[in-house]
Amino acid sequence: MGFSAPKRSLLPEPMFLQALCLERKRAERSRRLFVLMLLDPGELALDARGNNVLDKTVSALFSGIRATDVAGWYKDASLLGVIFSELGPAEKKSILTTLHDKVTAALRSNLKTEELSRIQISFHCFPEDREDHDSGFPARARLYPDLAKRDEATRASRVIKRSIDVLGSAMALVVLSPIFLTIAAAIKLSSPGPILFHQKRIGQHGIPFTFLKFRSMYYANDSQIHMEYVKRFITGTVDSGKSEPNGNAVYKITKDPRVTRVGRFLRKTSLDEFPQLLNVLRGEMSLVGPRPPIPYEVESYDIWHRRRLLEVKPGLTGLWQVNGRSRLRFDDMVRLDLEYARAWSLWLDVKILLQTPRAVFFGDGAY
Repeated sequence: MGFSAPKRSLLPEPMFLQALCLERKRAERSRRLFVLMLLDPGELALDARGNNVLDKTVSALFSGIRATDVAGWYKDASLLGVIFSELGPAEKKSILTTLHDKVTAALRSNLKTEELSRIQISFHCFPEDREDHDSGFPARARLYPDLAKRDEATRASRVIKRSIDVLGSAMALVVLSPIFLTIAAAIKLSSPGPILFHQKRIGQHGIPFTFLKFRSMYYANDSQIHMEYVKRFITGTVDSGKSEPNGNAVYKITKDPRVTRVGRFLRKTSLDEFPQLLNVLRGEMSLVGPRPPIPYEVESYDIWHRRRLLEVKPGLTGLWQVNGRSRLRFDDMVRLDLEYARAWSLWLDVKILLQTPRAVFFGDGAY
């Protein structure tokens, strides 16, 4: 007596999305490519003979994928998904071509040409490639359905957060304007060059923007010192440059020859950061969130580090600023950013904002 293999069925949407999130987290650590295929069946229903075309599509799909591939509803009754993992060492382009040809051939064997023409198929790779130096890396929403659902569930709170950002930054710009004028005069009198420092930074979802600070360095300096240090800092191969009296290590260039005398004071007190209130007002940053990186920093990121740019909008202050700043290794800083994103609430923002003045006044970890 023979045994037949059990008939496979599609995972319901919640289970499939959970499997996608778990596979993404595994890939962040293993650095192994996986591919999400999305199949939009269009308006497939019954053909002229009363056959269920969608059932034929699903049957063809299962015949064209491996038993280890995960198939289910990415969006109930409207969008099918398949997770292809353990794809071997072949080049990405070759993998995608092979998957496309195999799935298309399976569908063609079960469907008529007219039925097949209504189907739309797309492939989404993880880890994602950086498209260019400026944008850091592409953030494809299809691979992060959990973040989309989270944002939808907290939409009202996020509208309030944005309102606080606008009102808070606008009020701070008005109240602090006399201090801004004093700082501007000190910068102008102490060294030649512009008052504000403009720098390209990477915001949420890899979108670049112009980041503002009071200039704390000599004009037209060489950034190679910082580039080399940052690369070693991110990869964990840098030793602390200094130890504080209490024995805490400091992970920052503490005697940077590019910094002016006025700039050292501005950095120690974090006054150089105040122009970022304009970035907050423009919506490029928030009052609270991870610090936005420079493009060459992102080039050294591990895959899991990138999540700090996907989870929330960058901020003027955050858990890192009130928990040691330059005393923390880079991986610990990223973990704080991800913890902030996971536990985010309006009350958490308020607590961080209330702790920030103390960190600024005492210069905790600032150099």
